[in-house]
Amino acid sequence: MKSINEISFNGKRVFIRVDFNVPFNDEGEITDNSRIVAALPTIEFVISSGGACILASHLGRPDGINPELSLRKIIPELKKLLGEDVIFLEDSIGDQTKEICSNLKKGQIALLENLRFYKEETKADERFAKQLSGLADIYINDAYGTTHREHASTATIAQFFSEKAPGMLLEKEINSLKKLMDKPKKPVTAIIGGAKVSSKISVIANILGFVDNLIIGGGMAYTFIKNNGGRIGDSIFEADRLNGCTEILSKAKNENVNVFLPEDILCSNEFSNSGLQKVTNIYEVPEGWQGLDIGPKTMDKFEQVILGSSTILWNGPMGVFEIPSFEKGTHSVAKTVAKATQNGAYSLIGGGDSVAAIKKFGLQNQVSFISTGGGAMLESLEGKLLPGINALSQ
Repeated sequence: MKSINEISFNGKRVFIRVDFNVPFNDEGEITDNSRIVAALPTIEFVISSGGACILASHLGRPDGINPELSLRKIIPELKKLLGEDVIFLEDSIGDQTKEICSNLKKGQIALLENLRFYKEETKADERFAKQLSGLADIYINDAYGTTHREHASTATIAQFFSEKAPGMLLEKEINSLKKLMDKPKKPVTAIIGGAKVSSKISVIANILGFVDNLIIGGGMAYTFIKNNGGRIGDSIFEADRLNGCTEILSKAKNENVNVFLPEDILCSNEFSNSGLQKVTNIYEVPEGWQGLDIGPKTMDKFEQVILGSSTILWNGPMGVFEIPSFEKGTHSVAKTVAKATQNGAYSLIGGGDSVAAIKKFGLQNQVSFISTGGGAMLESLEGKLLPGINALSQ
């Protein structure tokens, strides 16, 4: 796989697959521009190297053409961040789009309309991919968050280019996972949280091969506790995943991985700020009560493990951190990961909720790397080969 540093962009048109699938509020304002910001280094590198950029992305999941999901909405923010004019192309393909792209001059930037306005995009249609490839001389994929999707612009298109490479963001994502999974500095601690075991069980099974400590928190912890014979009251759990928990604990023992489950939890008689609250042993949650955060003893125990680590992976919150009463556990983990990083540990944060949490607590600049791809990162951690990355090596 080439690096973009090995490619001459001078006088070339460069198709850059970016991930501009950003959230908007009801007023049509972008509420989090971090995905756009993350793509800037690659765009600026191509421009400064004498190339012209043709940016392509999806936005949402439109069923055909949907003006509310037009990438035209991105243009003002993109112009502001780049300090450059951006040409908006009202179609992803077609004669007019091809003509404008063929006449782009050095340093110019064009943005194609939402790729998913065409059903061919998500079907990995070869004809559609070939039409997209006809717009440019070089292909760059810098959209890590979509590399696990075998779509026309992320996988199929690469075969039509002799020169292709990951962008700076994608290269960072690949290297950050290598740092975690290939001969990491030990001890390695994985902090896995979130609501469901089902969405993480294959990830946990795979990472047991290289971690030393596994911390389990969030709603998924109650499935493990139920499996261990605990009384969890009305706490969330997945009955069909109990056997999976047994297999995970057995594999962890065989791999000499230390598993840390919560000891105490903060529970409530309702899923809100206003209900009654109390700290209880996680194995003895009363009927009518549900665990919504980890308790103080668990926070202290998790802190000791994290601070003793040299490499840290964090995916998933410790509780319902969106509700202020139940954010302390997730905040505690976030602060401790930041502190461990300052002490020299390498920390990788991934998954939408973990990223939202680290940003909520203002600690995003105090960890080593924040992944931009939730699903892509999980599939990488499962050991899967991602189509969008594999295509760059073919």
